[in-house]
Amino acid sequence: MDFNLDKDILILKKTVQKFIENEVEPYAMLIEEDNKVPTNVIEKSKELGLFGLSIPVKYGGLGLNMVGKCALFEEIGKTHNGYTTLIGVHNGIGTVGIVELGNEHQKKKYLPDMATGEKIGAFALTEPSAGSHATNLHTTAIKKGDKYILNGNKHYITNAPIADVFTVMAVTDPSKGVKGITSFIVEKDFPGLIIGKEEKKMGLRGAPSAEVIFEDCEVPEENVLGLESEGYINALRILTNGRAGLAARNLGSCRKLLDMSMAYVQEREQFNVPIIEHQAVSHMIADMALEIEALCSFMYRVAWMVDQKQKVIKEAAMLKLFGSEVYNRIADKAVQVHGGLGYVQDYPIERFYRDARITRIYEGTSEIQKNIISSQLKKEYS
Repeated sequence: MDFNLDKDILILKKTVQKFIENEVEPYAMLIEEDNKVPTNVIEKSKELGLFGLSIPVKYGGLGLNMVGKCALFEEIGKTHNGYTTLIGVHNGIGTVGIVELGNEHQKKKYLPDMATGEKIGAFALTEPSAGSHATNLHTTAIKKGDKYILNGNKHYITNAPIADVFTVMAVTDPSKGVKGITSFIVEKDFPGLIIGKEEKKMGLRGAPSAEVIFEDCEVPEENVLGLESEGYINALRILTNGRAGLAARNLGSCRKLLDMSMAYVQEREQFNVPIIEHQAVSHMIADMALEIEALCSFMYRVAWMVDQKQKVIKEAAMLKLFGSEVYNRIADKAVQVHGGLGYVQDYPIERFYRDARITRIYEGTSEIQKNIISSQLKKEYS
């Protein structure tokens, strides 16, 4: 297990770091105010190849392994989390299913445009009655001739208002339970696909999400992703694969919060000394740094395990749980360290605090991760 990054990845990491600092961060407050990532930022992200991190070189992407992607996600996580989420979801659950499960025809058809960012990816699993209970799907897919007819609602679908390609889970055989779910590639222009009203969220402004409605939506049989009736397994694979990337984005945000906190505590004075000289403050800073290093080591270990094709169901769940909880604790400490300044919207600390909260909910709640961990432990100890 070697955590030293390849020379090419180090160069890419430095390039992305400069891009985030110079081309994205100056627009962070504008993203927050407009609830939209500026077109020029998206176009420059396309030019840099940031939409093709997960896509193999033969289809126009950068073809990075998980360790490489995490190295870049860490840098991307240091800016506005709306931008971070848009890029992260596209490269993660938005494209991984097609990369890992798609046949050659599907890969040639979709991946080149997704690699350039001309087509944005999204993942549609969650429903009003199927969030944490992901097997309780009500969206159906009935075979008629050479097409499947989809009916149902998905909600809280990140990237939905701007997405062109959706990985969708639907029930093809209700009598088989989880073995009756199938994955589909659904294009936004397929007849019967409707994007609902964009949701107003506590945070993640600039990362649009909305309901996705299927009303007799016609999907060609050639757009079945993977094997029929293996949709639930596919969903788990896609989510598990993406958890290291999500942790890397969380890690980047944590590092940014520590950077801002360190600058502030060395400049801000109380009782005639910088506040870092007060033990209460210095201990909060120490706790932040400790948890960042722990998360970093754990994240790269799991990323390495993914690249080695090792089983990571338990470890990925642990990482998603730990990364989300660490981000929330560090955001809370950053607000406390900054005092009143950390609570006002003119400064980015309160934005990170709001954005951190969703990480304990989306892509599997913290409670669901604990269920997965305990389930895997029972198997190991049985």
